[in-house]
Amino acid sequence: MKTDIQIAQEAKMAHIKDVAASIGIQEDDLEFYGKYKAKLSDDLWEKVKDNEDGKLVLVTAINPTPAGEGKTTTSVGLGQAMAQLNKKAIIALREPSLGPCFGIKGGAAGGGYAQVVPMEDLNLHFTGDFHAITSANNLLAALLDNHIQQGNALQIDPRQVVWKRCLDMNDRVLRNVVVGLGNKMDGMVREDHFVITVASEIMAILCLANDLNDLKERLGRIVVAYNFAGEPVTAEQLNATGAMTALLKDAIKPNLIQTLEHTPALVHGGPFANIAHGCNSVRATKTALKLCDIVITEAGFGADLGAEKFMDIKCRSAQLKPDAVVLVATVRALKYNGGVAKADLGEENLEALKKGIVNLEKHIENVQKFGVPVIVTLNSFVTDTEAEYEYIKKFCEERGCEFALSEVWAKGGEGGIALAEKVLETLETKESHFHTLYADELSLKEKIETISKEIYGADGVEYAPVAEKQLAKIEAMGFQTLPICMAKNQYSLSDDATMLGRPTNFKIHIREVYVSAGAGFVVALTGAVMTMPGLPKVPAANGIDVNEKGQITGLF
Repeated sequence: MKTDIQIAQEAKMAHIKDVAASIGIQEDDLEFYGKYKAKLSDDLWEKVKDNEDGKLVLVTAINPTPAGEGKTTTSVGLGQAMAQLNKKAIIALREPSLGPCFGIKGGAAGGGYAQVVPMEDLNLHFTGDFHAITSANNLLAALLDNHIQQGNALQIDPRQVVWKRCLDMNDRVLRNVVVGLGNKMDGMVREDHFVITVASEIMAILCLANDLNDLKERLGRIVVAYNFAGEPVTAEQLNATGAMTALLKDAIKPNLIQTLEHTPALVHGGPFANIAHGCNSVRATKTALKLCDIVITEAGFGADLGAEKFMDIKCRSAQLKPDAVVLVATVRALKYNGGVAKADLGEENLEALKKGIVNLEKHIENVQKFGVPVIVTLNSFVTDTEAEYEYIKKFCEERGCEFALSEVWAKGGEGGIALAEKVLETLETKESHFHTLYADELSLKEKIETISKEIYGADGVEYAPVAEKQLAKIEAMGFQTLPICMAKNQYSLSDDATMLGRPTNFKIHIREVYVSAGAGFVVALTGAVMTMPGLPKVPAANGIDVNEKGQITGLF
């Protein structure tokens, strides 16, 4: 069996100008990064903005397990299948972060015969967007500390600096650091912190900004610290906005690549879904909708995180309306939720399946709360049995969902025809009545509690004393109307990663709350979730190498 990277490296890619031409993009509207990658020009939007929007299909999943779900693989394969059915389709995805690539999760290019390529470029440096975001983030940090050093005209309280440095790597020792050690000219000594780049507010801003002017305005609103009077200090007050925008002027342009079957893919932005809002850029999604009949996008991790934030943050901010949701699961993952050990997932076990399918049931209910039609798809494995398929199919249909088997990993677009036909049938026969979960006017606590009870199934919410104070301050600053971005582990509906299936009788624990004023949401940190992940005992980096021909090996 060939590995994902072997399949990708053997692919015969089309020149990116030919991929662009298939969706009506002229060569003059491309900024080339070699033969197989390009950014879309700023002028393209002006040419297509009056086109009618295509249909928007969101791909999400159950809670991730070590058994694997294949959400990106399904998104890519579905796009390829649509092309085989002569539908004009574009896939809109997030860019991978280097941290997970070298950590435990691997890359984010799909898998098997449902991948976007060039796979190595995408998973490593791509077009430099993440480096630009890292630079802009750390420029702001440098300007902040320099302001304090050079007389501190804004009276910034060094004990209330909230802006963190970032790095696109899993590096736990940087979570809590001390800066300014040395002599007087080396700055003021203070505690500092790093987050992973995909958790930086600048990543969220880039992905939610409509254009360069919107980007600049949002950057200016970033709250970096509080002064001695307790008042917020912004990036605009530090005169940082122009320089940050200069670093990001190319990063805001969507990236165009292709699938193994030459279906166009806009891959742009990459906020984490467990610690940020987990969706690709608004600019890429809106552009895709103007260029084709069907846009297939995805939101990170399970529907409790990515899909909820897609609906309540991205769609609210950008005034998007999803027409259908594809919910991805696997037989293996459902049995894992039913208590089966990873080593035994290949054996038929209907009892465990019945116990574990409650996780899928909750995600179906959650998506339906947003008024959007749902299609459940099972990513096929050779160890699955017909009895298991039939049980899940019946379970889904009894809950008002369409159902289809997906074999895109092994067969590419051909293996996604059944799913594509179900999606097309749903788009034609079922109307989306999309609405957000909560109103802007609710208090921040009411929004947190609505998500916790309605989406996670919690009995209630417990707040740490510091979180109570932070909430009161954020509301006093006038940010009550912003949506909530819950930072929660991805493995469980609860904030305890060990509680699989559909937990009951639990509370969500809020330990910290802060405002991302530029992005336009309030972040609530739950449980033990970290904004700077660490590497596992055996990182994926240990298996990555370059052979004598210069080919990268070991990426997955």
